[in-house]
Amino acid sequence: MSEAASEKTVKVHYTGSLDDGSVFDSSREREPFEFVVGTGQVINGFDKAVVDMAVGDVKTVKILSEEAYGPFVEERVFEVGHDQFAEGVKLEVGMQLQSEGGEGQPPMVATVTEVTEEKVVLDANHPLAGKDLTFEIELMEVA
Repeated sequence: MSEAASEKTVKVHYTGSLDDGSVFDSSREREPFEFVVGTGQVINGFDKAVVDMAVGDVKTVKILSEEAYGPFVEERVFEVGHDQFAEGVKLEVGMQLQSEGGEGQPPMVATVTEVTEEKVVLDANHPLAGKDLTFEIELMEVA
């Protein structure tokens, strides 16, 4: 049996859940997820969990937020005025907006968390920032 190792391409099925048991993502209803181990294509904790698994192995691993999407950072939550948006744009809680990156900065994605007559509150943290994640991982293939 092949084992996953750094810089090998692997295919896995996974189900990711939060501490309350709610599932936030799963590959089970689609093709296995493919990535190259150790190249930063997936969160650090997921990468580490796959190393040394053999094809057919199934494991459940808890990945702390530090090894996943990092801590929730309050400074990434900010308020802007409605004048910052094009006229006629209907903003709703849960919408994701992407801003242009300025002077060599990458574009920023933020989620609308509050809309009032005076302001719009945006959260630029990853939706899973600050959360510990549990993954059930099944190694399907190693190339």
